[in-house]
Amino acid sequence: MTTTIPFIASEQLLEHWQGHRNLTRRVIEAFPEKELFEFSIGGMRPFAKLAVELISIGGPAVKGIVEKNEKAYDEEAFTPKTKEEILKKWDEETEVINHYFNQISEERFQESFNLFGQYEFPVYQNILYFIDNEVHHRGQGYAYLRALGIEPPFFWERF
Repeated sequence: MTTTIPFIASEQLLEHWQGHRNLTRRVIEAFPEKELFEFSIGGMRPFAKLAVELISIGGPAVKGIVEKNEKAYDEEAFTPKTKEEILKKWDEETEVINHYFNQISEERFQESFNLFGQYEFPVYQNILYFIDNEVHHRGQGYAYLRALGIEPPFFWERF
């Protein structure tokens, strides 16, 4: 019998994702309060709205995967008024991700799951989507910060 070794262990995948989350958190911190909620370029959403999207996906999605709950995505459940509220919720959802991610067995990563009742893909593809989506939105945040004359954090410093 041949044993296959995964390219990346689940612990490494979580560490990789949390590295991205650490960096995105620093991007949120870099914004002045007013601009976090109001500044945009070319009709894109302000970075606070992008951060709320990421908050509304990560923890709830991983919890949903573990509990096999296909509850719909709800970006309106969290409506912060301050940067402090966003950062607090970001940290809370980081703990939710850590708690539930470690409950996903290696076998479950290959199983199909209908995320939020809308996205039927293997669990590993959903998790990679969470990371890709975050990187995409963080890139928007970088463009905003640069347009505001603020140097964003180095993208390679994730921890």
